[in-house]
Amino acid sequence: MEKAEELVFSKPEALTDVITHYCPGCGHGIIHRLVAEAIDELGIRERTVLVAPVGCSVLAYFYLNVDSIEAAHGRAPAVATGLRRANPNLVVFTYQGDGDLAAIGTNEIIHAANRGENYTAIFVNNAIYGMTGGQMAPTTLVGMKTETTPYGRKVENEGYPIRVCELLAALEAPAYLERVAVHDVKNVRKAGKAILKAFKNQVEGKGFSLVECLSMCPTNWGLSPADATKFVEEKMIPVFPLGVFRDKQ
Repeated sequence: MEKAEELVFSKPEALTDVITHYCPGCGHGIIHRLVAEAIDELGIRERTVLVAPVGCSVLAYFYLNVDSIEAAHGRAPAVATGLRRANPNLVVFTYQGDGDLAAIGTNEIIHAANRGENYTAIFVNNAIYGMTGGQMAPTTLVGMKTETTPYGRKVENEGYPIRVCELLAALEAPAYLERVAVHDVKNVRKAGKAILKAFKNQVEGKGFSLVECLSMCPTNWGLSPADATKFVEEKMIPVFPLGVFRDKQ
């Protein structure tokens, strides 16, 4: 007797039917899907607002079927703060890269976290500026070659990579901080649980939550998609260890 087909996956309602513009092997599409799954599971799509600033994430509103606002580079935390305070019934999240959140927006994210603003921050760390052509980011690894560090990042000249979760964990107010990765199935599943928790915290009024996602950027790293996943595992995770850095119950 033939076994009936079993549906094991369907596209989240919070994800649109638009073909992605991201490069092959990029992790943004994976993270978009995890965000959409969390929104669907919590049943919050109709009151969710995305704040997407400048960077590869600038077109995230093409892919996520929610209301959205584009922010100036680095200013997504300020926009998210205003939205949440003006209408506390909204579920607001920012979607920011490392060049945005950890460079021009460093001041914004620190003070939003320090105030315990009740919104969710999705932080994509691929250790490089993606959209603008592969310049060094605050998260670029020591020795890593970029368009602005052609001989490799040097500590004496450019300093060390900034670890955002550890930085924000020094503050009293944040409710939840976790670093995850999206380079393999096991870690994608863990990332999905972290993103769901971050949104759930906001719905329950627990305050500021940030999930840092280590992600691939094959084009600007000059690697194949397969080798880019190995780069996350072998090079990025030792510098940016995965785990929970704050979880207020």
